[in-house]
Amino acid sequence: MADASDFLVIGSGVAGLSFALRAAEYGTVTIITKKQRADTNTNHAQGGIAAVFGEDDSFHLHMQDTLEAGVGLCHQDAVNLIVQQAPEKIKELIQWGVQFTLKTNGYFDLGREGGHSRNRIVHAKDHTGMTMEQALLDQVRQHERIQILEDHTAIEFITEHHLGKPFKIKKSPQCFGVYALDKKTNRVDVFPARITLLSSGGSGQVYLYTTNPDIATGDGIAMAYRAGATIANMEFMQFHPTTLWHDKGDSFLISEAVRGYGGILRTRDGHAFMKAYHKQADLAPRDVVARAIDREMKIRGDDCVYLDVTHLSADALRDHFPHIYEKLLSLKIDMTREPIPVVPAAHYMCGGVRTNLKGQSTIKNLFVTGESACTGVHGANRLASNSLLEALVFSFQAFQEALNTIRNKQFVMPHIPTWDERGTYNHDEWVLISHDQKEVQRLMWDYVGIVRTEERLQRAQRRIQLIANEVESFYKATKVTGPLLELRNICCTALLMIRSALFRKESRGLHYTTDYPDRDDEHWLGDTLIQCNKTRLFPLL
Repeated sequence: MADASDFLVIGSGVAGLSFALRAAEYGTVTIITKKQRADTNTNHAQGGIAAVFGEDDSFHLHMQDTLEAGVGLCHQDAVNLIVQQAPEKIKELIQWGVQFTLKTNGYFDLGREGGHSRNRIVHAKDHTGMTMEQALLDQVRQHERIQILEDHTAIEFITEHHLGKPFKIKKSPQCFGVYALDKKTNRVDVFPARITLLSSGGSGQVYLYTTNPDIATGDGIAMAYRAGATIANMEFMQFHPTTLWHDKGDSFLISEAVRGYGGILRTRDGHAFMKAYHKQADLAPRDVVARAIDREMKIRGDDCVYLDVTHLSADALRDHFPHIYEKLLSLKIDMTREPIPVVPAAHYMCGGVRTNLKGQSTIKNLFVTGESACTGVHGANRLASNSLLEALVFSFQAFQEALNTIRNKQFVMPHIPTWDERGTYNHDEWVLISHDQKEVQRLMWDYVGIVRTEERLQRAQRRIQLIANEVESFYKATKVTGPLLELRNICCTALLMIRSALFRKESRGLHYTTDYPDRDDEHWLGDTLIQCNKTRLFPLL
């Protein structure tokens, strides 16, 4: 068993790293991450961070745009919190070494993305996430109180249940750290901690096509659910409207900033179709654009639509989007001369582990920030470039509350038993695991996608539940491995998404069902909450 840390961070994206840098000033910090420290959703974020800096902008307008995109389900207090703190968080990032793109006059080169009424996207060209990640990692490496353990997969949160006490959901459990697998040694270790921050990222790998890295398998949400935490709004998976359609493109994301810069979505015959779907045309919110693309493809029988920027300055495009330009050019697509073939792909989970304004989950001493959390900011549809901002603000909020807990000297770390592998055996049937994962991903893509029906959802639920049962039996009988843990979490997260989607009898934001095509504020203006076997609606006032 490792020595107890004051702070344990699961995940190495912007949410976890920013928390760790603050926490390390007051105690020891251990960061565990599944693969390499920079392999995160943060690193894949191209667009930027929304913040009010423009003379024609205001906090009110940023809030208004966020609330409109969230289709009635945003928590206004949470939205107000991130909008108000945004400028200060940008300044802190600069102090940590992040270099954002500036104009010649020294001011931010503010971009615009779908759903925004003003230019307010602070960015580092088209690789903002990567730039932030590297700057924060440089700071973390230099801090003597921070230890990063790569190739470690968290298995379960340690609660009273693991200490021999009965599992009682009515009494809020307490987190004492995690059991985690060291994939280099195949050893499961105990990582005790006074405070645990879950910031393990998203769930895009639940789907067959996604912009997320391979590690985004919904681990944090699944672990928290099994530990008894309340999970919220899992029906709202955001599909990014424009990912590259190419047999060698691997769902490469074409940033929304390309449309914000003047890109136009067209059908194969050149028709610009978005004006027929929304007053903001190509700058409409992501849910509207994704459904419009899906509909145009189905009407015409096409495999993709096209994002056209050929009417814009070639030199300006190469300067503004160097990463995207070079990637496309490597695939023999010159975006300055020909339209980019694009399709929607699973991108961002707007739901997650329910937290309050302090980043606290319903499990004592377990904080959750970043894409694993449901803070109430995004509602039924995330406004572009609010995600990195939300992660920064709520990690700061979590740090402040965690520090209060650390200063409480009454905490006593109990004796935690080692991982029990008695009765398990090694199994070599990896091909079955790979096959099951692809089957779940295909079922989710076909039946729990951009447009849903109850029949499709029920069919997916039946089939994935069978796979989940088999995986759970396999898990209990064998020694744990990384692929097995990920498949277990993919199944759990998929079933939570389906359960939430079946529960909500309306269409709102990212959840669109042909059985209930209209928005119903009278009966469904609230969050979908799941805890163990109970699903309920928490009305918003």
